[in-house]
Amino acid sequence: MSPGSRSVVFVVVGIAGYAVQTAVLWLLVGRAGLPVVPATLMATEAAVLHNFVWHLRWTWADRPTGHCAMAMRLLRFNLANGGVSLAGGAALMALLVDAFGVHYLIANLVTVVACGVVNYLASDRWVFTRPNGLDETGSNQIT
Repeated sequence: MSPGSRSVVFVVVGIAGYAVQTAVLWLLVGRAGLPVVPATLMATEAAVLHNFVWHLRWTWADRPTGHCAMAMRLLRFNLANGGVSLAGGAALMALLVDAFGVHYLIANLVTVVACGVVNYLASDRWVFTRPNGLDETGSNQIT
């Protein structure tokens, strides 16, 4: 998949993940009455797991892996994308909602967009790396 196509697919998956995150956030804050920051952490992890599955099967499907390597990808994805989204999301949500009075759903959108570029780069360069010795087409490299 070309880098341009991959980035478009990444955005599509991200939009779906944003919908998951927003729905969970709305349920936890708007219906269950949980505080915004803990609810944001839970909603973000739901979106991280959703996005991992879709990125594995679609965005980076050209970089197949076995079960053990897939488990390592999930760990790296949670550390990278989850870490950026959880830490960045919690900090930005607290700042936007508590300090500036921005509505939590609007603040959530700003937070997701702000973390998106970092998450793409971490996914492409660290999480969904190609198996050793393979080039863009999946063929063995000649050195």
